[in-house]
Amino acid sequence: MPFSPAACPRLIVKVGSSLLVTPSGDVRRDWLATLAADIAARIKAGQQIAVVSSGAIALGARRLKLAKGGRASLEDAQAAAATGQIALSQIWAELLGAEGLTAAQMLVTLDDLEDRRRYLNASATLGRLLSLGVVPVINENDSVATEEIRFGDNDRLAARIAQAAAAQGVILLSDVAGLFEANPLTHPDACLIERVERIDARIEAMASGDSASGMGSGGMASKIAAARIATGAGVTLAIASGHVDHPLAAFDTSGRGTVFIAERSATARKAWLAGGLTAKGEISVDAGAIAALKSGKSLLAAGATIVTGTFMRGDLVAITAPDGRVVARGLSEYDAADAASLCGKRSEDHAAILGHEPRGALVHRNHMALL
Repeated sequence: MPFSPAACPRLIVKVGSSLLVTPSGDVRRDWLATLAADIAARIKAGQQIAVVSSGAIALGARRLKLAKGGRASLEDAQAAAATGQIALSQIWAELLGAEGLTAAQMLVTLDDLEDRRRYLNASATLGRLLSLGVVPVINENDSVATEEIRFGDNDRLAARIAQAAAAQGVILLSDVAGLFEANPLTHPDACLIERVERIDARIEAMASGDSASGMGSGGMASKIAAARIATGAGVTLAIASGHVDHPLAAFDTSGRGTVFIAERSATARKAWLAGGLTAKGEISVDAGAIAALKSGKSLLAAGATIVTGTFMRGDLVAITAPDGRVVARGLSEYDAADAASLCGKRSEDHAAILGHEPRGALVHRNHMALL
């Protein structure tokens, strides 16, 4: 078996809304108790585990009697999250406490993990909690997040938390058993893809944008996006069914699920760059520049074609191929206006264009991560 939750010194477990809460808004306590028992067994064996838990909006919506599960508007979702988060943290504290474990709550926004300093602060907190044997229970802080600063799903949040926690593995407990060649709800004979070595167009084409339950915000497309973030940072990610008792033990025994194999190890800084979701702008490049980037070179102005967005020196930018595909992310050495003025120009012409001594690259290789 290529990946086992028990084999990772540090593991992130993500629990979806449909697993934690029934369609009527009741908590699936019996099932959660079996998951808590799995976590306790792993920790007793020496593993460190953090949980990324959905469910706050679903729980709060029931208590506030909000339509559409609390997702009729951003304001409803924020109110439901603020109400449900208290209930969610109490449930986890109670069930983990019954296993002799201490739970801690961490609420984060997209900005917390996109800003380098706040990311490092979150990383330090996670590391200390895990070293103390505490189980951090993490959720997006939906009560203050807006559409512009949201992860939008806890799958990608789990992948980013894995980076921040220096975890070796992520397991997404889902309402489906993994990635299938076709939607198993409409194609019962669809084959399960058990191992993915590389996320390419064929793999992405298999993803549906909807969750099977209709309760959560993360369908298979979000799980593939999470897998891309995780594997690019050297973290193996698995999708497994949560519709069984003791889901971690069940996956460990059966191996039934989809495992996305980590592509490579990455430095902490480059993993953070690769996983960034909120680039301030884009620099489009030609085929020659892409070849140079893949050989380990910096992005020079001569290979750039178009600059879009408003960004300052040091901001995160996406580097895109002619077909619009993002091939790298990095920190710009120039403001957007200066970068645009240098597009396609030779290095020896830069000083005359800018009126001052230029820097060597638009994005330096030391501040760039290929995707």
